[in-house]
Amino acid sequence: MANVTDATPWVRAVRASHDRLAGLVAGLDGDGLRAQSFDTEWSIADVLSHLGSGAEIFTLYVDAAANGGEPPSREAFPGIWDTWNARSPEEQAARSIEANEALVARLESLTPEQRDAFQVAMFGPVPMDLAGFLGMRLSEHATHTWDIAVALDPAARIAPDAVTLLIDTAPRMAGFIGKKAEAPATIAVAVTGPERAFTLDTGGVSVLPAGGEATTASVALPAEAFLRLLSGRIGDGAEVEASGVTLAELKSVFPGF
Repeated sequence: MANVTDATPWVRAVRASHDRLAGLVAGLDGDGLRAQSFDTEWSIADVLSHLGSGAEIFTLYVDAAANGGEPPSREAFPGIWDTWNARSPEEQAARSIEANEALVARLESLTPEQRDAFQVAMFGPVPMDLAGFLGMRLSEHATHTWDIAVALDPAARIAPDAVTLLIDTAPRMAGFIGKKAEAPATIAVAVTGPERAFTLDTGGVSVLPAGGEATTASVALPAEAFLRLLSGRIGDGAEVEASGVTLAELKSVFPGF
């Protein structure tokens, strides 16, 4: 089965995200690695450990898809996580960069035929093509890279190349990561950079391309900020213009992960 979406820009974006992260943490000493990330419960090293174990798991899926084998069993994941959690912050950081580089290099090594034939099921029985698979990885990697970047520079933003790709795919995750609002609303969402129009239903918790539905509120914000909103990473909202709904209400629907 041919890819529905060309995977080439996704491979490039995953590479760019990895290179950015490697550059961010290259100069951090032990104290820097132990500093708090955006996540109040995770240090920078914890975030790197999470990305490293994720890279290891994603590589298993890539190998299975490329070789026509069975995807890894979820029973294997706790052992991988335990191994990463037992490492020192310095080792977590070094091995995370190594594991992510190995994943990206493996992706770049796939032949055109392997890219076109790529099919893997990660959550549920519906398989994804390579672009869909990389969309999941890029969303996780770019967002957690921001978790580290913003701890080092409060003005940090999710990288524009990642935003350009993710703005059309990340909203599909809204139903998985969102929580039903106490007072449900249907909200017109306008984003810029790139420009998109969505309809956010905080009752059914869905984000769909705008289609003329009746709305009771509106929100306007940069696409990058919208992605952070969906992942529970929006601040006080100086960049958000809202009418008929408050930012606090929106944040309660998307508490983060």
